[in-house]
Amino acid sequence: MDTTQELAAFLRSRRERLDPERLGLPAHRRARRTPGLRREEVAELAGVSTDYVVRLEQGCGLRPSAEVLAALARALRLAPGERDYLFDLAGHRRPGTTGGLPAGAAPSLARLVDDLSPLPAMLLNHRYDILAWNPEMARLLPGFEAVPPARRNAMWLCLLHPEMRGFYADREQALRDGIAHLRAAWAAHPQDRELTELIAEFATQDEDFARLWAEREVSVNGRGRKVLRHPVAGAIIVDFEVLLPLQDPELRLLVYRAADEESRASLHRLCAR
Repeated sequence: MDTTQELAAFLRSRRERLDPERLGLPAHRRARRTPGLRREEVAELAGVSTDYVVRLEQGCGLRPSAEVLAALARALRLAPGERDYLFDLAGHRRPGTTGGLPAGAAPSLARLVDDLSPLPAMLLNHRYDILAWNPEMARLLPGFEAVPPARRNAMWLCLLHPEMRGFYADREQALRDGIAHLRAAWAAHPQDRELTELIAEFATQDEDFARLWAEREVSVNGRGRKVLRHPVAGAIIVDFEVLLPLQDPELRLLVYRAADEESRASLHRLCAR
């Protein structure tokens, strides 16, 4: 994957989704041949030349400044996650990020995951590799303990582990959330060959992944609710929270909590087996 070409494609996709009427732009007499804004309209809103926008969208290798990126983000009405993605693609680190990758789970974080019992919890890196987990999470994920260490990756489990094919009631949304995170992680770490190879593997082996990856969504949900279909315990509804350790912001601590009494009882029975 090429960050220059992805930057071009991302700008085009975000320009084409905008409604000129909602932005209060004057109506043109001639019909629009393409959806969304014209390049000259984006250029006017961002305060840059039309030729500059054209060259950016053609992937000509321009390196826009942080000021130009901020202006484009405003013109294209980018959400915070999309703005971060744009900056990462252009090689401008976001404020508060270092770009360093932790080698693994710090012992204190691994102990924290264990101490969160009886709440199912696990620690993931930017690739969604599972670095640490507690017994409750191991029981909750079907067949997890039999998975080879090299395949203990949350996205691989969701996509390619047969025992988890029907685990998420809304598999489409689970994939969207995971793909949005992986896309943002790739933009932040384009030199991470292991991550690039992982994405390529998913795209070639799963049609749903390839389809959703092409949509270029980068908005990540750090909180929400999931309905899980466990082969032994049945339906379990959980609320999830994703926390970022201040010392290791590239890591993600995922914690599940039962959303109702029935789900809490099901989790208790599952973990007591």
